[in-house]
Amino acid sequence: MTAQRKHVEAEHGSVCSMSQDFFGYFGWPSVALMDDGTLVVAASGLRNDHMCPFGRTVILSSTDQGQSWSMPRVINDTPLDDRDAGITNLGGRRLLVTWFTTDRRPDYAGHMAARMVSMEPLRRQRWLATTAVITQQDVDQYRGGWVRVSDDQGASWGRPVRVPVTAPHGCLRMRNGNLLYLGKIFATQEELHHGCIAAAISEDEGGTWRLLGSVPLAPGITNSNCHEPHVVELPSGRLLGSIRGQNSGQCNMAEAGYVPFSIFVTDSTDGGITWTPMRPLGFHGSPPHLVYHSSGAVVLTYGYRLQPFGQRVAISLDEGQTWDHDWVLRNDGADADLGYPATVELPDNSLFTVYYQKPKSTNDQCALLWSRWRLPRCSVRGD
Repeated sequence: MTAQRKHVEAEHGSVCSMSQDFFGYFGWPSVALMDDGTLVVAASGLRNDHMCPFGRTVILSSTDQGQSWSMPRVINDTPLDDRDAGITNLGGRRLLVTWFTTDRRPDYAGHMAARMVSMEPLRRQRWLATTAVITQQDVDQYRGGWVRVSDDQGASWGRPVRVPVTAPHGCLRMRNGNLLYLGKIFATQEELHHGCIAAAISEDEGGTWRLLGSVPLAPGITNSNCHEPHVVELPSGRLLGSIRGQNSGQCNMAEAGYVPFSIFVTDSTDGGITWTPMRPLGFHGSPPHLVYHSSGAVVLTYGYRLQPFGQRVAISLDEGQTWDHDWVLRNDGADADLGYPATVELPDNSLFTVYYQKPKSTNDQCALLWSRWRLPRCSVRGD
């Protein structure tokens, strides 16, 4: 297959770009299509960097299929770093947002120490002043994975509810109405790195949660290699899960026989109680997002952090058994700080994908961008 054929025809645009502002960094978005056609994006925004103490959960909406967007509205702003917002349509005007909150202070004394020293002085002062007022009570109260529900399409929100797992794109509303959340166990800071991938379920639209089953590891890797899963429900009722695989201090992926920064998949046929061992897809790119298209195709979007940097697509016509991968959605990223694409199918069967990357140059703050596209004809059943 030629390189030209592997490019998806797409229209591109911006959800929110404040590339020169101090608080202009936005990342890790998710998107939901509401019953009235409104698109709602949730993200971590009004930040100063990929890792910083200023993260807030924001939402933005569009009533014209992405051509124009509201300004970002803050719905969570704890004393800690609020990250990785997922969003789920609960039906009607009801929405559920997920996110996780973490204490960044240990990072500044650890792997980010050299960077802190080399920062422009005023910037470093603002970072340190923000973290100086954080107390252990703040950490105990706010650190962890969370959900909250809106009954009025994001105008107001209920109380935050703690959940035992976290993942960038949040949870799945199953056909039976339950919410299934495939995520990384997160009860302590240590578990965010070394906890297992497990499923949690809510039978009351996010009010309470209980853990189901964990996903067995592929041979040779550890929990510290596995992060940021996403799951889709197939017409048969089978759950198809996807997981980010990456190097860790405990295990080098290449030495274990896997592609570094890649995707594993897993299946469950009993509603998330048991899962098959992770199996590698064998190509570069992560973290994954899955959507089942009305044509019968399973669509996997993922960030591509090798040159040329950008967003890519893999397509399966056999419910995830085989994949036609590395369809290029766009390949104009300024650097590797990008990705986390999330996708919904629009009423005309086109696909709408949101993600983050720098809009023009490496000097820009990361923005929330979008692409509207259609499945390649060779990937649609009957063509």
